[in-house]
Amino acid sequence: MIDKKALRGIGIMRRFRYDTAQVLKMVMLAAGGVLILAAAGKYEKELDKGQGREVWERYGRDLMAKGGAEVFWHGFPGTVGAREGGSKGSKAGSWTEWMLLWLEERDPRVRFERSRTVDRSGDGYKDPDPSFGTYLDSQRAVMESSYLLFGGGEETNTDKADMAGGYVPDGDTGQTVGEVALQELPEATVVHHENRNLPVVGTRYVLEQLADYDFLMKNFYSVHSSTTASREEMDAGRLLGEDLRLNTDGDDPQILIYHTHSQETFADYGADRPQATVVGIGDYLTELLEAKGYRVIHDTSIYDLVDGELDRSRAYDHALKGVTAILQENPSIEVVLDVHRDGVREDLHMVSQVNGKPTAPIMFFNGMSQTPEGPIEYLANPYKEQNLAFSLQMQLDAAAYFPGFTRKIYLKAFRYNLHLRPRSALIEVGAQTNTYEEARNAMEPLAEILDMVLAGEE
Repeated sequence: MIDKKALRGIGIMRRFRYDTAQVLKMVMLAAGGVLILAAAGKYEKELDKGQGREVWERYGRDLMAKGGAEVFWHGFPGTVGAREGGSKGSKAGSWTEWMLLWLEERDPRVRFERSRTVDRSGDGYKDPDPSFGTYLDSQRAVMESSYLLFGGGEETNTDKADMAGGYVPDGDTGQTVGEVALQELPEATVVHHENRNLPVVGTRYVLEQLADYDFLMKNFYSVHSSTTASREEMDAGRLLGEDLRLNTDGDDPQILIYHTHSQETFADYGADRPQATVVGIGDYLTELLEAKGYRVIHDTSIYDLVDGELDRSRAYDHALKGVTAILQENPSIEVVLDVHRDGVREDLHMVSQVNGKPTAPIMFFNGMSQTPEGPIEYLANPYKEQNLAFSLQMQLDAAAYFPGFTRKIYLKAFRYNLHLRPRSALIEVGAQTNTYEEARNAMEPLAEILDMVLAGEE
């Protein structure tokens, strides 16, 4: 019998812990700002009064433009559609006025009001739904803004390996259900794709196991606190029933590979190895897929540099424009892959042996377009179910044929441009602590599991 009072108490405690954490984060930010202002004031007094003020104003502007933008934007690159030009477009007579204008421009309510009378497509609110105005006035919008502030980026940046996609070293997948379960369930349906060219050396899961929501979520997913994944959404039978095979007719492009963060590099990047970037491994993945007969476009456009400087604050917005243009020119494209490199703590080196080669693990990443408070209406993803199916099917194939190659699928609140096609995937390849060779080697099993899903059973 379920104790409803106990459940209510648990819910209250969880909400209290969350609210407390958010308050502490805001207090820390405010305290940091006060300390900076106090130090700057003391610094000004020690200088010539006229010159000191000029120095401080220039310093304050630079601090807010570079430091402030990094603090506020690092965790949520472009997911709300910050105005093109951002803080650089602000006009202010003093650093305090500049700061207020900058904060105002970050407010989605302000951008929404402007979009009603002016075509501001760069705001992400062109032709907004009327209900969006009501939504922005709600408490839910405030809650989502806090999630956006502290948890919007796709990199895990975790201090614990088990929260970073559930990585387990030394090729041990940590999976406990395999051949024994198959023997116990002789009528069970095996859920990985059959591949006569590769031996099954890992875990073979069956639908009867994955139908258990708790089992599925424990073994296959890491869910960030910014989102939720309900039983209805994570219906393994429905996800595994999705037919994701590609149309093989014609000679037009089928697959697009691109990189929202093209400047992500690996541990041995340098002047002697300039190819050690996600673009370099994208080249190799393109080569491997083309060798399998797929028609691939590799977009090497740079979306995370502004005026020659690294700026990921609006990289997803820039990528959306560039990728959308490619898809409009090539409507035959059915698969869109955004290849990244994760960020983890510096002492975590994730590597396993796959086919006798040191290989960085990959992690499939899904944007849920929802917070615990509900859907994010302005970030709708009509293909969320197909994308969840795409990552899960590849995850199961990897478990069967390349054990230890994948981390748990990572779920987070926003959509990360995964709404462009039904077979869209954001793929994290290793981390900054991996070598280029380890990341490049990962492209070989990745190409195999992509082929298994896109070609169907052999």
